[in-house]
Amino acid sequence: MIYSLWGMFVIPSVTLEERPDVNIMAKSITLSAYVKKRNGVALGAPESMRNMLSRSLGAGSFHQFWEYWNPIWGYYLARLVMRPCLRVLPFSLALIMTFAVSGALHDLAVTLVKVRVTLFFTPWFTLMGLCVLASKRLPLSYGRRPWLMRAMINLSIICACLLLTQMLLK
Repeated sequence: MIYSLWGMFVIPSVTLEERPDVNIMAKSITLSAYVKKRNGVALGAPESMRNMLSRSLGAGSFHQFWEYWNPIWGYYLARLVMRPCLRVLPFSLALIMTFAVSGALHDLAVTLVKVRVTLFFTPWFTLMGLCVLASKRLPLSYGRRPWLMRAMINLSIICACLLLTQMLLK
């Protein structure tokens, strides 16, 4: 099993080395192996984008959506944010922190382009992180539904978080 950045395992009394969800990423899986696991094709393959969109949008739950969405970004977030956070935080908080850092990096990119401080993606991504936690904990699964319905559900959750963020920031 490849390290699942979005898995939900809160094991308070276990060391980092004993946590299989963390330890697999510590075994230095390469970016190309990670992308192939997520997309089903090699890094840079012509059908890579199509596979990512099909797998992520058609995921049977919101937390599974994030297992397939943008595997290159996810790989580096897992290695550079999630793993270090897991050394000091429970998995749930590390996951939310990872979404928040991803949002902050998106905000930074927009800030540099607009030459004006932007703080939109950080709360939006944090809300999506909370939805990932909720979808895993409840557990909400719609995997038996047709692909189009799964895609609409996943997009609806993203849009709901977007709208809520817009309302909160007004």
